[in-house]
Amino acid sequence: MASLHGVTSRFRQRLGRHARHIATERGGASAIEFALILPVLIGLYLGAVEINNALTIYRRTMQVATTAADLTAQVKSVTKYDIADIQAASKSILAPYSTAPLKIVLSSIVADDNNVGKVEWSCANTGAARGTGTAYQVPTGLTEPNSSVIVAEVTYGFNPLVGLSTFFTPGSFDMKRTFYARPRRSLTVKKTDNTC
Repeated sequence: MASLHGVTSRFRQRLGRHARHIATERGGASAIEFALILPVLIGLYLGAVEINNALTIYRRTMQVATTAADLTAQVKSVTKYDIADIQAASKSILAPYSTAPLKIVLSSIVADDNNVGKVEWSCANTGAARGTGTAYQVPTGLTEPNSSVIVAEVTYGFNPLVGLSTFFTPGSFDMKRTFYARPRRSLTVKKTDNTC
């Protein structure tokens, strides 16, 4: 009877050692699996954050364009200070994102007797504006002979926040939006000074 008890005890000890060994191996396998999956999960998370930032900024650039054109179209005349205020108000829509890569070009396009649009005046918050007197093709139906339209062209140089320009993010690129607004209180919005 004692020998049977001894065999059973040794069997239990061996079984316990094997169970601990198997549990240790499973823990190691889990750790290896986690180490392999973790970079993928982090990459997916950062990719989702970058895509969300890009889509949010893209939507807000359209709001910047519509706001800038709409505010300009509501007055009969503007000065360079009015344009600067309109551009500053429009830029605030992007908060909390950086406005450093944002360019806003406001232009008044006047159609001649043949309904050919030309730039009457143009101002940019940064960089070059459109040249006065240059031709500008507006979409069909926006102007009639001797009428005008205010054009807001917005460009935002998007740069990923975490600097990932791999599979998960599109990398750096320019977002461009254009919005047209007809003047509300006069045929054209006049610019009363010559500079921007």
